[in-house]
Order: sequence, then structure tokens, then C-alpha cells
Amino acid sequence: MRKANILAERNVDDLLDKLRGLFADITAEDIMIKSVVTLTKDRTMWQAKELMRICKISGVPITDGDNQLEGIVSIEDIIVALEGNYITDPIEKHMTRDLITFSPETNLEMLIERFNRYRYGRFPVVDSNGKLLGIISKKDIIGAVLDKFRLIYVHDTRRREVLERSVDWFDKSLISGDYVEKTSADFVYHIDYTDIDTAGVGSAKLKSYLKTLTDDDTLIRRVSIACYEAEVNVVIHSGSEGYIFAWYDEDVARVRVEDYGRGIDNVEQAMKEGFSTASDHVRELGFGAGMGLPNMRRYSDKMVVVSEAGKGVVVEMHFYRNGRK
Repeated sequence: MRKANILAERNVDDLLDKLRGLFADITAEDIMIKSVVTLTKDRTMWQAKELMRICKISGVPITDGDNQLEGIVSIEDIIVALEGNYITDPIEKHMTRDLITFSPETNLEMLIERFNRYRYGRFPVVDSNGKLLGIISKKDIIGAVLDKFRLIYVHDTRRREVLERSVDWFDKSLISGDYVEKTSADFVYHIDYTDIDTAGVGSAKLKSYLKTLTDDDTLIRRVSIACYEAEVNVVIHSGSEGYIFAWYDEDVARVRVEDYGRGIDNVEQAMKEGFSTASDHVRELGFGAGMGLPNMRRYSDKMVVVSEAGKGVVVEMHFYRNGRK
């Protein structure tokens, strides 16, 4: 049984070693368990043993009254205390003080490297002042990786379903799934991709139009900023004409920006702040900072992007009045 457990743990280690470079954006703060059971050093080793048994954990961080990390007691320490017949001693006499800790910003690759190097069951996460923020076990890392896989699967599945629908995805709402009546749009603007100086004219016109419908300045600002980013992306990236469609009612403003050009090779990468494929000339004109899609996501309440290389891009965004969702 012991041999089987060792082999299983090695298989897990090998898998994590292969995956650590793929999810480098995961940090200790994303993974750590924040509700940590702790003890103070004046408690006894027996009390630590009982706490571990009741909570079904294999280690207890030791902190002071200000939550400063002072040490840790592991199940191995308890076993040695039982064998040495000093289980009733204060924790202060036997806790491990020389600790390996993580900062909240430590990335997944470094987490796995430390687990493999030191072979500890858990690591505390502390801030720059040494205060305990959380704790990470190998189980927590596996859970984070599996959750990341789940998100990727859900995203890829939805994108595949949209792209493979019998009805062209340019004719369906990406958010509601309903057929889009573009002829009923309250606002329509044709984007001329051949003139970069006109980039933003459509969003400015939409802003003026919304001012005739509502006095919700916050909503108008959010819509115009997100629409501007989408319009500029069409002009500098698509190599194709595009359109802005907008619908407005008392609860929500819906905006749809689409083009029929180059498309986006990697939507996940394009969503990262600072990523841009703009040319040096476009950057010199003040565009292409890599904040387009991130800003659309930031200012909208709901957003879906669907694209395929060579088949254009559709961005659909919903903006709710007064922050209502």
C-alpha cells in the first residue's frame, strides 16, 4: 500500500511538473486557503495533535496575537513527540521555526519547484511583514490546475458551439442566443477601416445619441469607452469594414461590434493587458497599447468575444443602468 501511494504521488509530481509552465499566471494568492486554523506557542503539543485530528489536517501554523507567523507543527513533529514522551510540552519548545514561505505573488512554477525541492506537505503564505495570509498544500495546487482546465474547457466548448451553429454567428446574439434583428437596431454605424483618422467617430456618435435617451452619465461613459476600444480594434487590426449596432431600453444598453476581417488567433492572449499586434506606425499614432479587449471587459457588465482566423470578430457587450444586472 505504501509503495502504491509513493507511485501515485510521483505521478502527480510528474503531471504538475509538465503543467507548471502552462498556467504561469496562477499565483499563491489564487490558490491558498485563507481560513487557516492556527495555535499560539504557549499551547501544548497534545493540543496541536487533537486539533489536527479534529480538523483532519496535517499541520498547524503557530502565530502570535497579531497573526505574525512564528513556526509550524506538523504531524511528523507530533509522532516524534509521542515517541519521545514529551507530548504535553509547550509548542514553543518543539515547533519548526526555520520556515519556507511564499509571498502572495509567487507563481505556480515557483510553487511547484519549492514543493518538489523541500517535499513539505504545506507551505504558509505571508505578506511582506510576516503576517500569515493563508496556507497551500499540493492538493490546493491540483485543485487550482483542474479549475483552470475547467474554465478552458467551458470557454472552448462555448466557442465551438457558437462557431459550428447552423445559423451564422454573425446573426445570433452571443449572450442571449436569440436571433439578432440588426434592422431594428436603434443605432447603426459603418466603420471605415481605410481611414485611421476616423477611428472613434462611431463611438462618439453613439455617445451623443445615448445622451438624447438617458441622463445616466455613468452608463453613457462606460458604453462609449468600450465601444471606442472595439471600433479602434476594427480599424487597426481587421483589414475589413465593420459595423456598430446598439439597442437601448430602460434597463440595458446592448452594443454589438463586428467585422469580417483577419480575426483573432488567440482570444485568451488578446485579453491580456499590454498584448498587441499593432504595427509601429499604428503605435506612433497613439493606438495599439494592448488595452482594447481588457477595457471592453472592464467597462461592460457582460461581454462575449467570438472570432476565428480569417472569419472576422464579433464583440457583444451589455451595459446595465445604475449597475443593475
